[in-house]
Amino acid sequence: MKFPKLSISIIGALVLSSIVSCGQKTKRSESGKEIGTKAVYIGTYTKKEGHVDGKAEGIYLMQQNSETGALKILRTVAEVVNPSFVKVSPDNKNLYAVSELGPGDAESGFIYSFSIAEDNSLKELSKLPTGAFAPCHIGIDKTGKYIFVSNYVGGVVMMYERKDDGSLKTLQKISLEGDNSHAHSVSVSSNNKQAYVADLGSDKIWIFDLDEKKNKLVPHKQKFVELEEGAGPRHFSFGKNNEYAYSINELNNSVTVYKIRENGGLEIIQNISSLPADFSGESAAADIHLHPSGKYLYVSNRGHNSIASFSVEKNSGKLRALEYNSTKGKAPRNFAISPDGNYLYAANQDSGNITTYKIDNSNGTLRVLDEPVKVKTPVCIEFE
Repeated sequence: MKFPKLSISIIGALVLSSIVSCGQKTKRSESGKEIGTKAVYIGTYTKKEGHVDGKAEGIYLMQQNSETGALKILRTVAEVVNPSFVKVSPDNKNLYAVSELGPGDAESGFIYSFSIAEDNSLKELSKLPTGAFAPCHIGIDKTGKYIFVSNYVGGVVMMYERKDDGSLKTLQKISLEGDNSHAHSVSVSSNNKQAYVADLGSDKIWIFDLDEKKNKLVPHKQKFVELEEGAGPRHFSFGKNNEYAYSINELNNSVTVYKIRENGGLEIIQNISSLPADFSGESAAADIHLHPSGKYLYVSNRGHNSIASFSVEKNSGKLRALEYNSTKGKAPRNFAISPDGNYLYAANQDSGNITTYKIDNSNGTLRVLDEPVKVKTPVCIEFE
């Protein structure tokens, strides 16, 4: 076989191209951050508790390659005790973190405020008590003005005002009704008019109106919606157009679908298992997130150690089970979907790793990418 002759100029160009590509440096912004990457903050457990053997040093900073989905751990950016939930403000200027403490640790749990620097490092601004123990979730309203912390022990919700510099001011303390209340999350509606509190202990979603003039939460006319006994609602997620909402229920491993009424009230329209029909072991559902497209919903199962995928019916908001994927680890307490909707990351608390999935945006199914990344006792994943 004869090959065509190459001119000297073409050969030279090929050689030069090869030399340039081999010596090409990673492109970086003025702050030194790699272009085509996103910062990811990891909340962790740092000490041994009744439900977890914490081994981390505090809040970790990781970096996501936006093209490949690959994660790499960079460094510890804040040495906080048990920062089990972290949340970035809507304007990306601040990060907030709970310190999940019990009665033997301090007078209460705490919430830390940090400013985020250009290189994604953190500077502490304030530290305030959460009014009770085991703070486990941070909610932020759509304007970024109000911060809400849920305390699992005692069923206490704290409301804070975010000041201009990102530090916090205490506004209101709400103790949920009932001796068995365990506040697990506060979620503010997309129109910023209502706040929904998932109470795992009383099997209720409490409904509050957000009064921005008085800077407080006021009980809604409906007051609450009650789930099946023993459901244990944990986290809450909204549909694409604020027409529907979804709660993941820890104790009976289910997802409840709600129709959101015009006035912000809730009506239950479906309950569906978070587990496959043939599973008979012990499990506890944990987290829930809607895909940015609004077409798919995902939940995590601890025990079954899986991410369950559902399709969302366009006209009814109801769910249809798609598949169940192993998280390649133990106790996936929290997971996150990348802002572009292309990747899902599951934090396996007990096995100390984070698993990456590629999301097929045409049908919502997941595909595991490579081996999980080792991270000590990861609990919460938050993108910048």
